[in-house]
Amino acid sequence: MPPLDMSGKPVSFFEFWPGWVFYAPVTLQWIGYGFKYRNFALPLIANPGIELSGMVGESKDAILSLAGEKAKDWILPYLTWEKSAMPPETQSHQALTALHNAGLGFPVVAKPDLGCRGAGVRLIENKAELEEYLRLFPQGAKLLLQKKAPYNAEAGVFYVRYPGESRGRIFSMTLKYNPFVIGDGVRPLSKLIEDDPRAGKLAHLYFARHGEKLDWVPAEGEVFRLAFAGSHCRGAIFRDGSAYITDALTRRLDEIFDDFPGYHFGRIDLKFKDIDSLMQGEDFVLLEVNGASSEAAHIWDRGASIKDAFATLFAQYRMLFEIGNLQRKAGHRVPSLRELFRAWRKEKALVKDYPSTD
Repeated sequence: MPPLDMSGKPVSFFEFWPGWVFYAPVTLQWIGYGFKYRNFALPLIANPGIELSGMVGESKDAILSLAGEKAKDWILPYLTWEKSAMPPETQSHQALTALHNAGLGFPVVAKPDLGCRGAGVRLIENKAELEEYLRLFPQGAKLLLQKKAPYNAEAGVFYVRYPGESRGRIFSMTLKYNPFVIGDGVRPLSKLIEDDPRAGKLAHLYFARHGEKLDWVPAEGEVFRLAFAGSHCRGAIFRDGSAYITDALTRRLDEIFDDFPGYHFGRIDLKFKDIDSLMQGEDFVLLEVNGASSEAAHIWDRGASIKDAFATLFAQYRMLFEIGNLQRKAGHRVPSLRELFRAWRKEKALVKDYPSTD
């Protein structure tokens, strides 16, 4: 990863506003475009290969399963598992067998198949941790067990391709950094978090996640990672990576999504070897492919202005309506907003019961 500069202000003044406040102008824009196009649900067919275009309630497995043989080569291997009524130890044994048969082993990343914003994501390093995760997971829900990436560097790349076009474009790139504190042999973890300019503003997240270790005193120079999941609302640090967008990377994504029918708009979460390789379109793996509700996450860079953040979101939803309108003309059925509401309720009910996020 490019070096992380932590000097200057730790966060932007709007970075952790409640979502309903931040998205209120976008909702008004949505209503305006709904009148313009005489349909309020066009964004729900921008990605016709994905249920509701990936606006809410989409299955990670269903999206990744769109990939053809060439595109699959870029996706980090995984298997799906459904939580049943069997004892967790029985299920973990069966899951281990399934992992072995799939050529996978520890460590793996467990994540809900249906979820968003890093909910329920954990690094699983042994059978005991897998058994605990399955014990906490809601019955009847499906999860993914994905190979841990061979790379540590992570980015969110927002890709858009209008129907009928041979090439897409990278609308946004965001570099994702795992936050950490460094021990001094004196202060406990709780104090290290509170004294950190940025982590102190998110102490409620880190205290809840590391409650059993708050009194622990890390040795001098010992690095302690505060978050594993590359999600902003879970505490990851985001930086604008637009300077690293290249034609070579765009062409590589074009090749991948030539073999990914029904996908036109969204953010690809990937891990990569180093920034130079990524710029050349090499040495990276896809973790997830997200749909219509994706954010161009560079807006959460501490240096972003609120004007630029809203301009980015407005551009996103303008493109969603434009692509959706083209898909409607191509004959795709436009779902109802009632279908969207039902999917939202289902997702919300599941997310509250997921295990905590690493």
